[in-house]
Amino acid sequence: MKRTKLRFALAGAALVAAAATGTALAASSSDSSAGPGSGSEQTQTQTQTQQSKQKTPDVIKADGANVFPHSVDYDPQSKTFFATSLKQGKVFAFGRDGRVRTHIDDPALVSAQAVDIDRERDRILVSNTDYGIADRSHKDNPFKVAGVGSYDLASGKQHWCVDLTAVANDGKKHLISDVAVAPDGTTYAVDELTATVFSVDRNGRGSIFLQNDLLQGKLDIPDFLDDVGMTAVEWVEGNQLIISMADGSLVRVPVDNPEKAQKVKLSTPLASPPAGMELLKDGSISVVSSGLLTGKPATIQHVKPRDGWKEATVSVTDSVNDPITSDVTVGPDGTTYALSGGLAQFLAGKPNDGFTLTPVKTD
Repeated sequence: MKRTKLRFALAGAALVAAAATGTALAASSSDSSAGPGSGSEQTQTQTQTQQSKQKTPDVIKADGANVFPHSVDYDPQSKTFFATSLKQGKVFAFGRDGRVRTHIDDPALVSAQAVDIDRERDRILVSNTDYGIADRSHKDNPFKVAGVGSYDLASGKQHWCVDLTAVANDGKKHLISDVAVAPDGTTYAVDELTATVFSVDRNGRGSIFLQNDLLQGKLDIPDFLDDVGMTAVEWVEGNQLIISMADGSLVRVPVDNPEKAQKVKLSTPLASPPAGMELLKDGSISVVSSGLLTGKPATIQHVKPRDGWKEATVSVTDSVNDPITSDVTVGPDGTTYALSGGLAQFLAGKPNDGFTLTPVKTD
C-alpha cells in the first residue's frame, strides 16, 4: 500500500499550521486616558468584570514524547484527561500541567485510537486499530486489527478486550474510529472502512449491531485509503446513535430499531472530514472537522438538533490553526478543548515532543 504522497501532504499541512493559540485579552486603552472625576474607577471595574467573563483558558501543552493521540476524554472526579496513542497502543493520563503518565499499557492494544470514559461504571473504553506503522503493528498486514477494550478507570487494569475482526469474519480491512457507551452499558463501535456498527455488552461479548448502505464510506484519501466512512459516534437522548460520516453528513440510528436509520437533515453539511464529536450538556453536539486534506485550520462546529435529531442546525463556532486536529472534549470548569495529536508526524514516521489541547468555543 502506498503512503508516500499522503505522508508528505500531511507533514506539509502540519508545517503550514501555526502553533495553537488561545485568545489574548488586552486592557482597554480608554481606562488609561480617563482623567480624575471622569468615572474611571467605575469604568475600570466594568472592564475587569468583562475581562473576567471573557478570559480564555490556557493552551495545555502535554509533554509526552512520541505520544500521538487521536482521541481524548476528561474525568471530572479525578480532574484528569485521558488520551490514546496511535504509536504505542497505550492510554496516557495528564492534568492541566501537561505532565503525561502511562495509565493503560495492554499488549493487546496495537494502536489505541478512541477513548471514552464510562463514569457510571468507572471504566475506560478504548478502540484497537492497526495502521501498520505502530510499535506493535503487523507491518505487512495493516487494518487487520479491530477491537474494543474495557479498563478500570482508577488502575488501568483490563476487564476485557474483544476482537471485532473475528466477529465480522469477512476478511476485510477494518478501522474502529470511535466508540460510545449507552446508559445500559452497551458499547457501540463504528468502523471507518466498512458500513458496520458493532455492539459490545458489559461482559465483552461483541456482535454486529447494524450494517447499512447509509454508513458506506464515500471519501477517498489519495494513495492511502478509499471509501472512508464513519468517523465518530455519540449516544443521545431518545436512545439513538448519532454517527458522523467523512463526507460531512450525520446519520441517526434508533437503538431499538436500527433498521430505521436515516440521515439527519442538516442546515449545512459539516466541513469534511469531521474527526471527533462531543455531546454537550444541553443535548447538542460539538464537532471538530480536520483540515487533513486541505491544510486549512480545523473547524469547530455546533450541531443543534430539532425534532428528535431528524433535523439539525449547523453553525461554526471556532477554529484551530493546526489543521490536523482530531477530537474535542469537555474539560474542567466548563471549558472545551480541541486535540492536536500530531497525526501528520505519526503517518510520516517523524517524532514529536508532545501534543496540544486548545481551548475552543462551542456556541
